[in-house]
Amino acid sequence: MSDDSPAMNQIVIRPATPAEIPDMMRLTDHSATAAHWSREQYDQIFHPSSLNRLAMVVQDTQGLQGFLIAQGILDEWEIENIAISGPARRRGLGTRLLGEFLDQARARGARAVFLEVRESNRAACALYEKWSFEESGRRPRYYSDPIEDAILYRHTFA
Repeated sequence: MSDDSPAMNQIVIRPATPAEIPDMMRLTDHSATAAHWSREQYDQIFHPSSLNRLAMVVQDTQGLQGFLIAQGILDEWEIENIAISGPARRRGLGTRLLGEFLDQARARGARAVFLEVRESNRAACALYEKWSFEESGRRPRYYSDPIEDAILYRHTFA
Protein backbone atom coordinates (compact mmCIF):
# COMPACT_ATOMS: atom_id res chain seq x y z
CA MET A 1 0.00 0.00 0.00
CA SER A 2 1.49 3.36 -0.98
CA ASP A 3 1.57 6.45 1.21
CA ASP A 4 -0.93 8.06 -1.16
CA SER A 5 -3.66 5.49 -0.54
CA PRO A 6 -6.88 6.64 1.16
CA ALA A 7 -6.29 4.34 4.14
CA MET A 8 -2.88 5.91 4.80
CA ASN A 9 -4.27 9.43 4.66
CA GLN A 10 -7.50 8.92 6.59
CA ILE A 11 -8.24 11.99 8.72
CA VAL A 12 -10.73 11.85 11.59
CA ILE A 13 -11.98 14.86 13.54
CA ARG A 14 -13.87 14.00 16.70
CA PRO A 15 -14.46 15.03 20.32
CA ALA A 16 -11.40 14.75 22.55
CA THR A 17 -11.37 12.45 25.57
CA PRO A 18 -9.69 12.89 28.96
CA ALA A 19 -7.38 9.96 28.08
CA GLU A 20 -5.86 12.15 25.34
CA ILE A 21 -4.74 14.93 27.69
CA PRO A 22 -1.11 13.65 27.82
CA ASP A 23 -0.98 13.63 23.99
CA MET A 24 -2.45 17.15 23.86
CA MET A 25 0.14 18.35 26.36
CA ARG A 26 2.95 16.77 24.33
CA LEU A 27 1.74 18.64 21.25
CA THR A 28 1.93 21.98 23.06
CA ASP A 29 5.36 21.10 24.49
CA HIS A 30 6.63 21.14 20.90
CA SER A 31 4.72 24.25 19.82
CA ALA A 32 6.08 27.66 20.71
CA THR A 33 2.80 29.35 19.79
CA ALA A 34 0.23 27.15 21.56
CA ALA A 35 -0.93 27.94 25.08
CA HIS A 36 0.97 25.78 27.58
CA TRP A 37 -1.64 24.71 30.10
CA SER A 38 -1.26 22.66 33.27
CA ARG A 39 -2.76 19.19 33.63
CA GLU A 40 -5.39 20.71 35.93
CA GLN A 41 -6.47 23.17 33.22
CA TYR A 42 -6.95 20.32 30.76
CA ASP A 43 -8.79 18.24 33.37
CA GLN A 44 -11.19 21.15 33.91
CA ILE A 45 -12.30 21.01 30.27
CA PHE A 46 -13.75 17.55 30.84
CA HIS A 47 -15.23 18.22 34.29
CA PRO A 48 -19.03 17.88 34.35
CA SER A 49 -19.36 21.43 35.71
CA SER A 50 -17.62 22.86 32.63
CA LEU A 51 -20.58 23.80 30.52
CA ASN A 52 -20.22 24.91 26.93
CA ARG A 53 -16.66 23.65 26.48
CA LEU A 54 -15.66 21.92 23.30
CA ALA A 55 -12.46 19.95 22.82
CA MET A 56 -11.83 18.38 19.42
CA VAL A 57 -8.94 16.36 18.05
CA VAL A 58 -7.72 15.58 14.56
CA GLN A 59 -6.01 12.27 14.01
CA ASP A 60 -4.66 10.22 11.16
CA THR A 61 -3.20 6.75 10.92
CA GLN A 62 -0.14 8.00 12.86
CA GLY A 63 -2.26 9.10 15.84
CA LEU A 64 -3.33 12.41 17.32
CA GLN A 65 -2.06 15.28 15.16
CA GLY A 66 -3.81 18.29 16.65
CA PHE A 67 -6.54 19.68 18.85
CA LEU A 68 -8.76 22.68 19.39
CA ILE A 69 -10.36 23.81 22.64
CA ALA A 70 -13.12 26.42 22.78
CA GLN A 71 -15.63 27.81 25.21
CA GLY A 72 -19.10 29.13 24.48
CA ILE A 73 -20.47 32.17 26.26
CA LEU A 74 -24.06 32.93 25.29
CA ASP A 75 -23.97 33.17 21.48
CA GLU A 76 -20.20 33.70 21.17
CA TRP A 77 -17.38 31.18 21.24
CA GLU A 78 -13.74 31.75 22.09
CA ILE A 79 -11.02 29.50 20.71
CA GLU A 80 -8.82 29.05 23.75
CA ASN A 81 -6.12 26.77 22.40
CA ILE A 82 -5.24 25.13 19.12
CA ALA A 83 -2.19 23.10 18.13
CA ILE A 84 -1.11 20.97 15.18
CA SER A 85 1.97 18.74 15.43
CA GLY A 86 5.02 19.98 13.55
CA PRO A 87 5.18 17.05 11.09
CA ALA A 88 1.46 17.42 10.34
CA ARG A 89 1.59 21.12 9.46
CA ARG A 90 0.99 22.25 5.88
CA ARG A 91 -1.26 19.24 5.26
CA GLY A 92 -4.59 21.04 5.74
CA LEU A 93 -5.31 19.53 9.16
CA GLY A 94 -5.65 22.91 10.89
CA THR A 95 -7.98 24.08 8.13
CA ARG A 96 -10.16 21.00 8.48
CA LEU A 97 -10.17 21.16 12.29
CA LEU A 98 -11.10 24.84 12.33
CA GLY A 99 -13.81 24.29 9.70
CA GLU A 100 -15.36 21.46 11.73
CA PHE A 101 -15.27 23.62 14.85
CA LEU A 102 -16.99 26.51 13.06
CA ASP A 103 -19.71 24.11 11.83
CA GLN A 104 -20.27 22.87 15.38
CA ALA A 105 -20.28 26.36 16.88
CA ARG A 106 -22.84 27.49 14.31
CA ALA A 107 -24.99 24.41 15.03
CA ARG A 108 -24.91 25.39 18.72
CA GLY A 109 -26.28 28.83 17.93
CA ALA A 110 -23.08 30.86 17.75
CA ARG A 111 -23.26 34.27 16.12
CA ALA A 112 -19.53 34.92 16.45
CA VAL A 113 -16.20 33.28 17.29
CA PHE A 114 -13.20 35.15 18.61
CA LEU A 115 -9.59 34.40 19.52
CA GLU A 116 -6.20 35.97 20.07
CA VAL A 117 -2.92 35.02 18.47
CA ARG A 118 0.71 36.08 18.68
CA GLU A 119 1.49 38.76 16.12
CA SER A 120 4.46 36.71 14.89
CA ASN A 121 2.35 33.61 14.22
CA ARG A 122 1.78 34.41 10.54
CA ALA A 123 0.72 30.84 9.67
CA ALA A 124 -2.11 30.98 12.22
CA CYS A 125 -3.14 34.47 11.08
CA ALA A 126 -3.32 33.22 7.49
CA LEU A 127 -5.45 30.25 8.59
CA TYR A 128 -7.90 32.48 10.45
CA GLU A 129 -8.10 34.98 7.61
CA LYS A 130 -8.77 32.09 5.21
CA TRP A 131 -11.90 31.36 7.29
CA SER A 132 -12.99 35.05 7.17
CA PHE A 133 -11.81 36.02 10.64
CA GLU A 134 -11.15 39.74 10.78
CA GLU A 135 -8.72 41.59 12.99
CA SER A 136 -10.77 43.28 15.70
CA GLY A 137 -8.10 44.71 17.97
CA ARG A 138 -4.73 44.29 19.63
CA ARG A 139 -3.39 43.74 23.10
CA PRO A 140 0.02 45.44 23.27
CA ARG A 141 2.79 43.41 24.91
CA TYR A 142 0.28 40.69 25.87
CA TYR A 143 2.62 37.73 25.41
CA SER A 144 5.95 37.05 27.07
CA ASP A 145 8.96 34.96 25.96
CA PRO A 146 9.25 36.93 23.72
CA ILE A 147 7.16 39.98 24.52
CA GLU A 148 4.80 40.76 21.66
CA ASP A 149 1.32 41.93 20.84
CA ALA A 150 -1.72 39.73 20.61
CA ILE A 151 -3.92 40.19 17.57
CA LEU A 152 -7.61 39.76 18.30
CA TYR A 153 -9.68 38.10 15.58
CA ARG A 154 -13.43 37.78 15.22
CA HIS A 155 -15.51 35.64 12.86
CA THR A 156 -19.16 36.59 12.48
CA PHE A 157 -21.58 34.10 11.01
CA ALA A 158 -23.73 35.42 8.17
